[in-house]
Amino acid sequence: MSALARVRLPLLLATLAAIPATALCAGPGTAQQTAVLGGGSGITIGDQVACTLTTIGYDREQRLVGLTAGHCADLGMPVLAERTAEAGAVGTVALVDYDDDYAVIEFDPAKVVPVRQVSATRIDGIGEPPRPGDLVCKIGRTTGFGCGIVWDAHPWWFQNEAGSQSGDSGAPVTLGDRLVGMNVGHVQADTSAVAVSGQSVAVPVLDPAVATQIGMILADIAEAGGVGAGFRPV
Repeated sequence: MSALARVRLPLLLATLAAIPATALCAGPGTAQQTAVLGGGSGITIGDQVACTLTTIGYDREQRLVGLTAGHCADLGMPVLAERTAEAGAVGTVALVDYDDDYAVIEFDPAKVVPVRQVSATRIDGIGEPPRPGDLVCKIGRTTGFGCGIVWDAHPWWFQNEAGSQSGDSGAPVTLGDRLVGMNVGHVQADTSAVAVSGQSVAVPVLDPAVATQIGMILADIAEAGGVGAGFRPV
């Protein structure tokens, strides 16, 4: 080894030791942030509109897609994961039906990790429409997890006592581990004064929730034949 090489080698080793190992392994760009999303995850759409993801899965063209309430979105709006905002836009609104109040989101599979379970809610498939008296549960980004009895059901929608507030729009409504509905709103309840032990006091009470039958939404998307057609949960 030459005298010049004996001088350069220790300098090179000292320089490499000062560089973080992650930098040595990194490619030309920085590591890309990813978001973990499933039915019940909070999402931000467009100009800071906070709603809840109903479910996530794949359509017949193997696109990674999800659903939320139609009144949350406009076509082409970017979608961010509320808890991983640093990942930037992870999807785009690909379809909106304002009449039936649902929207389809196409996600970037390089930025999203889809999951079946969020908190206490697990979605293992699509279920039959609930009937009055059934116990359903919902998980929303505002009020979290809650369950209640279905007390009114129609071909397109049903009302239940699981509770709902602003931001819960799009929340999945489940019967067991089956997705049966999409939360789209609530019935305003007058809770200004409730008699407790002979006294009138204000108490926080969740408004009864209104949900759209998920089977009707999926049938409508399938008939349109575009993004989201043939949807199946992860």
